[in-house]
Amino acid sequence: MPPLNGTLTAAAALKGRILDWIFQWRGPERGTIVLVQRRVFILPTRQGLLFAGVILLMLLGSVNYDLSLGFILAFLLGASGIQSMLHTFRNLANLRISAGRVSPVFAGDIAEFQIRIANTARMFRYSVAVTRDRKTADYVDVPADGETVATVLARAVHRGWLRPGRVTLFTFFPIGLFRAWSYADLDMHCLVYPAPANPGLPLPRLQAGDGKGGTQGQGQDEFAGLRPYRPGDSPRHVAWKAVARSDVLMTKQFAGRVAAELWLSWQQLPPEMDAERRLEHLARWVIDADAEGLAYGLRLPGSIIPIDSGAAHRADCLRALALHETTADRT
Repeated sequence: MPPLNGTLTAAAALKGRILDWIFQWRGPERGTIVLVQRRVFILPTRQGLLFAGVILLMLLGSVNYDLSLGFILAFLLGASGIQSMLHTFRNLANLRISAGRVSPVFAGDIAEFQIRIANTARMFRYSVAVTRDRKTADYVDVPADGETVATVLARAVHRGWLRPGRVTLFTFFPIGLFRAWSYADLDMHCLVYPAPANPGLPLPRLQAGDGKGGTQGQGQDEFAGLRPYRPGDSPRHVAWKAVARSDVLMTKQFAGRVAAELWLSWQQLPPEMDAERRLEHLARWVIDADAEGLAYGLRLPGSIIPIDSGAAHRADCLRALALHETTADRT
């Protein structure tokens, strides 16, 4: 049995090297991938093989019975099949593939990777499909001198970074006798937040302020001036009169110190909880605090996010939870 296992392992390794050489798998590629001719492969489908078999039978019958019209019909169908092969290949060749937008998701949700497909030729590209698992595919039409977006789905199982891996672009256009395909391994990632605990624990109690809070720690006592609007600022703090005068969004700033602060801390959770459960409950706290419009800070072993509020602060906290004790952060 051990020699057999060794033979199977060697055969699998050899098969992998052959596939790497044939399909030119290079690993993740940055930037734009151009589907040049050597990256596009084409083979007949089952319908194409059946079509070729029918033509062969027609030729044999024409030879046997000396049917001139049979020869003409067989050669005409054969020429049509060859023309179909050319159109199928050209429908995929020289497309430009690049990474699109990817939004963060929670563990257990479906991540959507957007892939941009650009067509620099003057002919329309019809029914181009993109698939990751060969079970589901997104079919798109790419206009001449235009661009479209295809979506690849992947289930986010664990928190951290998720890559879609190698995706396959293929087409059966125009009549399905041939299948042309190509591989693309784009260097794109999706940030996966910890799944929020359900149900979660109640939010911690407010603590006495120490004057070291973040933006929200400036308090609401006295008006201190205006600053440019930042995404995530509360609409209640927008200086609408100043906006009416200058058409520029400005946010009010206040001086003073808050009387209480909300800290979401690793140490506030029960000691019997493991690390992943703690992260899930902290994610629930972040979501609940943000939904209630509270200012809060996050304390993790080795890192602290100061007190603040808004969508940007929520994203920073969830990102810290997603990447806690994982591989290095990516820009």
